[in-house]
Amino acid sequence: MTTTLSFSNFDPNAVGQLGNGIFGLPFDAQSAQTVIVAVPWEVTTSYGDGTANGPDAIFEASAQVDLFHPDFGSAWKSGIALSPTETAWHVESDRLKTKAKQIIDAQAEGLRLADDPELVAALDDINRACERLHHEVESEVANWIIQGKRVGLLGGDHSVSLGALRAYAGQYPGFGILQIDAHMDLRDSYEGFRYSHASIMFNALKIPQVTSLVQVGIRDCCEAEMAVAAADPRVHVVMDQAIKEAAFSGLTWKSQCDAIVERLPQYVYISFDIDGLHPSLCPNTGTPVMGGLQWEEVQFLFKQLVASGRTIIGFDLVEVSPGDGDWDANVGARVLYGLFGYGWLSTVK
Repeated sequence: MTTTLSFSNFDPNAVGQLGNGIFGLPFDAQSAQTVIVAVPWEVTTSYGDGTANGPDAIFEASAQVDLFHPDFGSAWKSGIALSPTETAWHVESDRLKTKAKQIIDAQAEGLRLADDPELVAALDDINRACERLHHEVESEVANWIIQGKRVGLLGGDHSVSLGALRAYAGQYPGFGILQIDAHMDLRDSYEGFRYSHASIMFNALKIPQVTSLVQVGIRDCCEAEMAVAAADPRVHVVMDQAIKEAAFSGLTWKSQCDAIVERLPQYVYISFDIDGLHPSLCPNTGTPVMGGLQWEEVQFLFKQLVASGRTIIGFDLVEVSPGDGDWDANVGARVLYGLFGYGWLSTVK
């Protein structure tokens, strides 16, 4: 999908060339400093769907993103490229999603899975396949990290982040997660799925190298998740309602960002669920929730993170569902470019 071209043939001010790589840039994964691993997987989504189509849609939309940015204007020169996509992941996701829907529908009707051997077998199939996926993603991400690349993950549903987090745990003795999200994702085996999109941070907390989890923009959660957060001193929850009420009371967003950043260690992984943004920016995401952050607020938070001297070691962007139009993919492409740019900026001293 990407081709390395001579810079003498590349005009950053021209129309993005679809024959090039992501964002129309003349890099492949070997020549770029930042590698994006696309994981088109959405087996356990429980409401809307389409996130498995997010990576391709974002790639197509990325050619419309102008490369100049006031905060990191020259970041593109360091290179960002897609790793060759493993198409088998999308095929397997489609196969298993049909089984997952049967399991979800049965539970919604009040049936016990244990009473249906076929559903039990289907659930086991899904859990084992998800574990295989995480191992494969971990292996690929680790391979790029060892080569000195910063790696971003492009989902797919939020469950795909686990493999990347495990890969970074193999390279860093300790790091924090800055999670932008409408949901806490701290459910234990949600709907029976051990690796549900609603369980990603529950599973992430099993990684000893994760020393801090700061969740920003949360506005939809259950009592069990609140209990998990309260019981683990590594977890810091910044509710969307609290953000807004603090602003109503006169507390600046900068002050709030400073407090958020203070909870994070030197090395930070950003996990960005698109539904952390206001639904007007992601109307087709699988589980939209009213309220949410504006992109300018998130950018400012990232700027404060960089200004603090902390290093963004990696990132993911998940839950972008393109729907019938191109708006969600357009927003997703710009968020992805921001994650890339602020990650690059955090290493430029």
